[in-house]
Amino acid sequence: MTTLTHAPKKTMRPPARRPLGAAGIRRWRRRFPLLPALVFTIIVTQLPFVATIVISTFQWNILEPGERHFTGLSNYEFVFTDERLRHAVLNTVVLTASVVVISVVLGLGLALLLDRRFLGRGLARTLLIAPFLVMPVAAALLWKHALYNPDYGLLNGVLNAVSRLFGAEHGPAVDWVSSYPMPALVIALVWQWTPFMMLILLAGLQAQSGDVLEAAEVDGASALQTFRHLTLPHLRQYIELGIVLGSIFVVQTFDAVYTITQGGPGSQTTNLPYEIYLTMFRKFEYGQAAAAGGVVVIGSIVIATFALRVVASLFREEVSR
Repeated sequence: MTTLTHAPKKTMRPPARRPLGAAGIRRWRRRFPLLPALVFTIIVTQLPFVATIVISTFQWNILEPGERHFTGLSNYEFVFTDERLRHAVLNTVVLTASVVVISVVLGLGLALLLDRRFLGRGLARTLLIAPFLVMPVAAALLWKHALYNPDYGLLNGVLNAVSRLFGAEHGPAVDWVSSYPMPALVIALVWQWTPFMMLILLAGLQAQSGDVLEAAEVDGASALQTFRHLTLPHLRQYIELGIVLGSIFVVQTFDAVYTITQGGPGSQTTNLPYEIYLTMFRKFEYGQAAAAGGVVVIGSIVIATFALRVVASLFREEVSR
């Protein structure tokens, strides 16, 4: 009689886990080189923003230093109800939308031209990029004095020369800044920001597949049809990126407004950054200026969030190819 002996069951042991402390130490070793940059960023950006939010809750006029007192959200109520600030918001929207839309359209046209091969293309690219490399204050001074000046500006000089060709003794002396303040400001900013849009859209054009364009040409598609059905849809995300980034930068415009028009005449070109400057350094209302600045920063963060999403979608598209 034989007895059956059952082998003992082997128990499955879970794999040995490394101590959490060691893994945490390794993660911190990888992140430690970035820690100084993170601390520096927090000190430079977040602490001043927190200080601005704190100041915005006080009624604080520097001309009456002893009258400072906590008022809660009353300064924010003033920001959203004050007529001057509402007018500044409207001017900011008009200025930003005009500059961004015109710059994108002109940048798209220039990008399409520079995407073709022709003699001197490198020199043309360099010359077209040059306005974006000029300092904002220098560009504003150039437009105010060299172009818009009613006495010796280039625009009136051209008008006088054309008038003399037709027998007139002298041409009109137009004060461009006083007569057309917003268009004068928009033109100066478009001149500066069109190269930025051109670079973004040119990069998009050069990322387009040449095989698709050749296939469309073989199928008999015209240049307009190819642009409408292939190139423009391909450039959609690049156009969105240019619009969002341009809006972030143009909405913060201060140099051109201060230099060319100083918000006038009659506050026709006063945008939010310039109105904050007036509130801070002319009215000396620190709390109101801090509240308006906080609103502008939060609005810029919202726009920047859309910009980051567009950039992320561009990278995902490039990776999926």
